[in-house]
Amino acid sequence: MKISDFQSKDVINIVDGKKLGHISDIELDLRQGKIDSIVIPQVQRMFGIFGTAGSEIVIPWRNIVKIGTDVVLVRMEETRSIRTEEEDLHARI
Repeated sequence: MKISDFQSKDVINIVDGKKLGHISDIELDLRQGKIDSIVIPQVQRMFGIFGTAGSEIVIPWRNIVKIGTDVVLVRMEETRSIRTEEEDLHARI
């Protein structure tokens, strides 16, 4: 499977049935050669209009239940794994 095929799939949380979005990136564990997590950008709305993405949901690979032809099913009890771009910048420094 190519990353471009992976990015075109909808990500659905099986806990509440909500569509979380599309995969924008993956995080790798280079030491073990494994995918660590998938990243889904969150578009923020202002006055009913789509704004800029400022945060993202990071879903650990272990939370992926099934990868189908059109969707990726994940189990997220809470969507507390939301990270803002500023937090991401500080984590990389």
